[in-house]
Amino acid sequence: MSEFAFELALCAHLEQSRKPPVAGADQLTARQLGGSVADPGGRILDIVCIEPGPEFDERAAITDAEIPDAAIESAVGTGRSRYWKDAFDCHPNHARRAMERACEIGFFESKRRNGREYVRQVARYPDWYDRIVAIENKPDLGRPGDLKMQLRTDVSLALVDQVILATESYVTRAHLHRLPDPVGVWRVHRDRESDAPSALERGDEAAIGVGVEIDVVREPTPLPTAEPGIEPLAFEPGRTEIEPVSAAAKERARRRLAERAYGKGWRTYDFPDCASCVLTDEAGATLPYCAWADALVDANADCGPGCPGYEPAVAPEVDLDAERDRQTAWRASPSGHRRHQSGLDQFR
Repeated sequence: MSEFAFELALCAHLEQSRKPPVAGADQLTARQLGGSVADPGGRILDIVCIEPGPEFDERAAITDAEIPDAAIESAVGTGRSRYWKDAFDCHPNHARRAMERACEIGFFESKRRNGREYVRQVARYPDWYDRIVAIENKPDLGRPGDLKMQLRTDVSLALVDQVILATESYVTRAHLHRLPDPVGVWRVHRDRESDAPSALERGDEAAIGVGVEIDVVREPTPLPTAEPGIEPLAFEPGRTEIEPVSAAAKERARRRLAERAYGKGWRTYDFPDCASCVLTDEAGATLPYCAWADALVDANADCGPGCPGYEPAVAPEVDLDAERDRQTAWRASPSGHRRHQSGLDQFR
């Protein structure tokens, strides 16, 4: 099975499992997020699960989008508005982009006065997330790629609270010895609930389902997220280039990671414009299944005229945001906290 198909099936399962072995009920699940601090983009986490914190509802009420970190870090508050250029401690271009995006998504509200734009937060930024768990997907341990270095980076940096390796392979003692001790290990089993030909003959959509079961081979050990970390930047024979990362930098990176997970989620795939595409219903999630390939497929990488089974057709229309809203605690297009007051003194 491809890592893409494995990842989607596991995300769907984690989102709806009533006994999630990750972070508890109502967790937020996202995929393909940056997990580095010193080397942005140097480490991509396959799946990230966010455990909601005490003020999650307040976060959900502000906006359904990722809030720019520069806007959160700025001196813009919920009281009197401020001239936006005086409120940011970063490059002016970056500050303007963050300010405009924060206004666009409803985290800031703005008003022009004397030719200047003044902004303020519509609500205090809440304490909305708790533990963060990263899952590295490696269906076939016989093709590990950079797995060892990836997991060493995650453990050494300790940006997330727990790290788990998910695989379909039988996990041996030798496999476990090659992994960093704090890394948990899952063996994932997938069973098809109905066969593709019968579903296609009936003309059903969302008729093909796949059940997922998880065997916990080894429990993860909590990582010291509140302490400084070491981020490996390059692995060479006999030498590893590293960068120390402060606890404060990790805290900011964790917030960025949580915000990115909140805004992005895991339904970031497209559906093929092919007659072989059948919509699946997997744990309440609609996924792109190809009847010709008998697999979940990545429309942007696996499909197109170069595929022998390709038959041009209109891609199915699926409102994935509405589905996420129904299935999770994330809320699409919340009403927000924009204040409607009269009088110019509100901007003084």
